[in-house]
Amino acid sequence: MPNANMVPTMLNCRTLFLSDVHLGCKDCQADYLLAFLQHSQADTIYLLGDIVDLWAMRKQVHWKAGQNTIVRCLLDKAEQGTEIVYIPGNHDDALRLYAGKSFGNIRIALRASHTTAQGKKLLLLHGDEFDKDVNFGRLHAWLGDTLYDLLLFLNRWYNRLRRLTGGNYFSLAAYIKSKVPGAQKAIARYRDAVVAKAKRGGFDGVVCGHIHHPEIRLEQGIIYCNDGDWIDSCTALVEQHDGSLVLYHCTEQAEKIAALPLVASGKEAA
Repeated sequence: MPNANMVPTMLNCRTLFLSDVHLGCKDCQADYLLAFLQHSQADTIYLLGDIVDLWAMRKQVHWKAGQNTIVRCLLDKAEQGTEIVYIPGNHDDALRLYAGKSFGNIRIALRASHTTAQGKKLLLLHGDEFDKDVNFGRLHAWLGDTLYDLLLFLNRWYNRLRRLTGGNYFSLAAYIKSKVPGAQKAIARYRDAVVAKAKRGGFDGVVCGHIHHPEIRLEQGIIYCNDGDWIDSCTALVEQHDGSLVLYHCTEQAEKIAALPLVASGKEAA
């Protein structure tokens, strides 16, 4: 069972980016996210879509007490002065109808921009608008969804067995995806499409989610950040107070898995 030791005593940062939580889905790793939120403090939190999985809940609702606590935690942070912006994704697209409105001090927007402490202007979006740039056809898309459901099933049972034997969480789904050439090709096509969008808009970078593949890199001069998900990766993107961007893997290991410590000139730090 996740515990407070998963996260440093308190992570104090400038900005926190989260997406693809999928509350209401049986594969939501709510305990890990709750521990992370309870031990994190940010000036601003961006929720980049698929926070609530309305698609999954149309079939069957899997909503445990910890998921209620996540919602309450976010509302409490908003009431205490944290700016929270919610950009709906495709699994919670019904909330797009409320763009421009606020609920419990949480603002709904279709997309947003964020300027880091180093003056880097980032485009913020969920990312489902780029599906057409990734899909190889209807059959390929259906096959991809079916295989991913199988991966999540394997991931769920594999980690139940690991916990029984005293092991820490391991993303079997992410590991398998990293070994499949077709998956890597789709990820690259998605990344290229997102980067091109940011470049056309005159942004220095982009933060997105949607494809459940956490990553942070400099691509064609554009800062590309995918904050991952809370289905198998359990990752969050963090802007530290100096403006550097870091991915956190938020399970028992609670470790930084990637960083892009950009300096003010826009060059990568040595």
